Amino acid sequence: MQPTEKHVAVVGAGPSGLIAAETLAAAGHRVVVYDRMPRVGRKLLLAGRGGLNLTHSEAMERFMTRYRGAAPRLREAIGAFPPDSLRAWCEGLGQETFVGSSGRVFPRAMKTSPLLRAWLARLAGLGVEIKTNHRWLGWDGEALAFETPGGRLLVEPSCTVLALGGASWPRLGSDGSWAPVLCEAGVKVAPLAPANCGVRIAWSEIFSARFAGTPLKRIALSLGDETSRGEAMITADGLEGGAVYALSAPIRDALQHRGEATLAIDLRPDLTADEIAAKLAKPRGKQSLATYLRKALNLDPVAIGLLQEQAHAGGTPLASLAPDALARAVKALPITAAGLAPIERAISTAGGVTFDDLDDAFMLRARPGTFIAGEMLDWEAPTGGYLLQACFATGRSAANGALTYLART
Repeated sequence: MQPTEKHVAVVGAGPSGLIAAETLAAAGHRVVVYDRMPRVGRKLLLAGRGGLNLTHSEAMERFMTRYRGAAPRLREAIGAFPPDSLRAWCEGLGQETFVGSSGRVFPRAMKTSPLLRAWLARLAGLGVEIKTNHRWLGWDGEALAFETPGGRLLVEPSCTVLALGGASWPRLGSDGSWAPVLCEAGVKVAPLAPANCGVRIAWSEIFSARFAGTPLKRIALSLGDETSRGEAMITADGLEGGAVYALSAPIRDALQHRGEATLAIDLRPDLTADEIAAKLAKPRGKQSLATYLRKALNLDPVAIGLLQEQAHAGGTPLASLAPDALARAVKALPITAAGLAPIERAISTAGGVTFDDLDDAFMLRARPGTFIAGEMLDWEAPTGGYLLQACFATGRSAANGALTYLART
């Protein structure tokens, strides 16, 4: 492809790349999107399999805390394209949104495919060209180099938006192969690590065989001063689910510094330890301990199994515990995580291009005219709409930075 005046390349056809392409094309520029996969939006389609959680309805100050240390660097981008704007954009595509009971925002249709079809139709109407099966290899001088079914291709755009994703779910396109390419170009990239992922726990064979695949409902998980309420799922080698994912960052920090992370599981977060102890002070009679715990505390078999698992590991039979000691175990059952699930199984990734290597418009200082968006940036957030919100917002901001650059050059 020959250089074309005001031709802009967007590399990556996920939410960040497509919203960048839309913003640039709506401003009158010719835009070509390149993606390594045969079809676009593969990871977005997977994200919507159980309901596409676009964003969250909570107040902005609370909302921004979800981005932890990266919040100051994302504040302007999300402020320029906040949750209400994302909902309006979605509804402009004919996809009405609603707020669920948890405050999460979804399209009324719940699925991704109607939204993606309408979006691709809009992009086509704006003249955006999408080239699939184009794997970005890096730069060849000033040109972008791609591996294509027809061989190696060099492209020389006026500017570039890179939106290649992180390294989770690599089979869907985001494999993190861009990281060494950028490092070689003098860009600092924080190591990519799993986020919103499960933890590895050395269950006994008996517990694992009986309870793998069983949900832990209405629990609270704590690590240090951070607590997450929700559900988790026992797996053959650990624990997964929303309550775990929300603590991914502190768990990862603990693993890096201490080699393990000890979580406290509150099996009855709606009761105090004193209330539980009072219930357990009543005579058990001839009931088995499991029946007694089920009736007195409404604990299900997996919760009782967890208590027995940890009592056995500690060498103290559960039945020998006094009511107050048993109440403490119910309120703060210690579970030691030895590691995180592999990055390939993570919902998202931490790490990426550091913000210090970008200017305020998301342009690489080392390569003027190249802008970075989405999960390639060094930030993370829990599930709940925060991931997609930041991907859309940084895609818009990178595109607006590219527009300013094009006007200047």
